[in-house]
Amino acid sequence: MAAPDAELIRANLDLVAPRAADLTAHFYALLFLREPSLRDLFPPAMDTQRDRLVQALIRIVGDLENADALSGYLGRLGRDHRKFDVVTEHYALVGECLVAAIARFSGDAWDQATADAWGRAYAAAAALMIGAAEADAMVNPPYWTAEIVAHERPADDIAVVTVRPEQHFPYRAGQYTTIETPWWPRVWRAYSIANAPDDSGLLTFHIRAVPAGWVSNALVRKAQLGDRIKLGPALGEMVVNHDAGHPVLCVAGGTGLAPLKAIVEEIAHTGLYRAVDLFYGASEHSGLYGLDDLLRLSQRSPWLTIRPAVDDLAIAGISGAVSDVLAAYGPRHDWDAYLSGPPEMVLDSARVLRRLGLPPEQIHHDPVLTRFGPPPSADRIGAAR
Repeated sequence: MAAPDAELIRANLDLVAPRAADLTAHFYALLFLREPSLRDLFPPAMDTQRDRLVQALIRIVGDLENADALSGYLGRLGRDHRKFDVVTEHYALVGECLVAAIARFSGDAWDQATADAWGRAYAAAAALMIGAAEADAMVNPPYWTAEIVAHERPADDIAVVTVRPEQHFPYRAGQYTTIETPWWPRVWRAYSIANAPDDSGLLTFHIRAVPAGWVSNALVRKAQLGDRIKLGPALGEMVVNHDAGHPVLCVAGGTGLAPLKAIVEEIAHTGLYRAVDLFYGASEHSGLYGLDDLLRLSQRSPWLTIRPAVDDLAIAGISGAVSDVLAAYGPRHDWDAYLSGPPEMVLDSARVLRRLGLPPEQIHHDPVLTRFGPPPSADRIGAAR
């Protein structure tokens, strides 16, 4: 995108940011007024959906002058929107309503140059999303149906759920997918995949039931063997570059262990056995629900070191929160770090790693905070996205 357009859009987004909630509510009101049938494509409660729109706008505007990053993100977004039954004809109306909503909350600062900049930006973004969706439709379904084949409860509020997709589900270790349950149609929540791809085709998820978490509570407390759920396409960029050959540092908090466990498995499958340090933290010992399996794996894998951490408790002579333990046993400058867990833990750990001299480009995690506040992740388990 041309620099003048990018500058206009960023300045305008900064202006309307304080009223982002009102802006997105107005946008959806306009959309449903213009085309009432579109309301059926969305969940009954729209709070999370409005937050997702804000997240997408921030990501897109942040990458306006980074063509590779932007096209990759928009391509993934276009493919993911297929599960919502979005079709090409919807994009024009969405663009009209979005620009109208932004104009309303821009006040006197709105002018023709700003309107034209937003129009060009949206048209380019929509073209990329549409192209990606059409290409994906030639090789993949809009979503995958999967049967629950195992359901374990390592803790009262945690379930380890394993599913068998009816069709091959392509993904990389460290990625996540979105899940829709039969109990809450049109409500999708993101969960990290806790195992590396293998010949079985099975997918495992670590899910914690959280207050007001419709999907998480359904999967933990209602789901049974034989139930069927829907999966969106694999998403996320927290994957290991096996050509780099750097040692790997993993920092997990609670059920944020899921994608990092998958990464460790994938490294084991490659047979390269690069050094891996996995820091695993929780607020209490019961939160380290997968610790025994990790320790057994480390006993037969000399390249893997497990460092547990519980707040205010010493384990094997190691004490303190996971970021404190990381500060004491952290890596050299040549490690690649992967962080997953509660947003506060991820941000604290990233700050520790930067202080230890790790370059920012070697610290990998999915987005956790934005200018508009924390992500809409009441149901989000695994990597903080």
